[in-house]
Amino acid sequence: MTVLPTVGVVVLTQGTRPVELAEGLASVLAQEAVSLDIVVVGNGWQPTGLPEGVRALGLAENLGIPAGRNRGVGEVEGEWLFFLDDDASVPSPSFLADAIALMSADTSIGLVQPRVVDPSGVTNPRRWVPRIRKGEADASGNVFSVWEGALVMPRRVFDATGGWAEPFFYAHEGIELAWRVWDQGLRTWYAGDLVAHHPAIEQTRHSYYYRLNARNRVWLAKRNLPWLIAPLYVGSWTGIQVLRWARNSDALKAWFGGWWEGLRTPVEGRRRIKWVTVWRMARAGRPPLV
Repeated sequence: MTVLPTVGVVVLTQGTRPVELAEGLASVLAQEAVSLDIVVVGNGWQPTGLPEGVRALGLAENLGIPAGRNRGVGEVEGEWLFFLDDDASVPSPSFLADAIALMSADTSIGLVQPRVVDPSGVTNPRRWVPRIRKGEADASGNVFSVWEGALVMPRRVFDATGGWAEPFFYAHEGIELAWRVWDQGLRTWYAGDLVAHHPAIEQTRHSYYYRLNARNRVWLAKRNLPWLIAPLYVGSWTGIQVLRWARNSDALKAWFGGWWEGLRTPVEGRRRIKWVTVWRMARAGRPPLV
């Protein structure tokens, strides 16, 4: 008898996208050749009206994206984990089986991010390809940050990372997760032949984007980098953001407010990545300096 891979699925939502949530859940329930345990985490609300086979976990308040996902992990069983945002879906019914087959065939891969496509046909944001040299979107390869809206990984690898970075609330938790996968001697992989759907919405739609973007860059360094290179990482991103938003004084003001907040406030959960990890990342194309 064939034993199907078991997958714990965590879908995070604030309840503001009921149509998109239903589409995403339908795409999960359509997955073939896997055994699913699905929970919808309501960040600040109690999910209702869910399809059969999907459980709800209501959180009394919005704990932020990383914490919400972490709460969901404790509610599901499965050797594998699949994280899906409420405005994302996977069009292929073999998506999960294909991702698991990829990691089973190459055990050096500890996390898979698919190619992200807006199904309406608009131009896809370049940020969805988590490489400095973007290249073609369908080209697979090692990456050092991930778009968090649809990810597959072994549970044992996720547990070893310490989970999503709860203090961040929003932004850059996908960088830390990728680094901590690399720190296990594994690789984070962008799979250009696997597809997830997501609308092309600008990150700057969030009023707190600039502040948390900066604060979490500093906290990312504080939590993960050797102290010798942490200032180099923060300094390089400071220069990049000044150039990027030189003509947007309001954005820079908010960004530097977050930068200062990250610098002066402590953050829990420091777990320095090993120097050998820094070396492996550098050899693979991106040392944790930029």
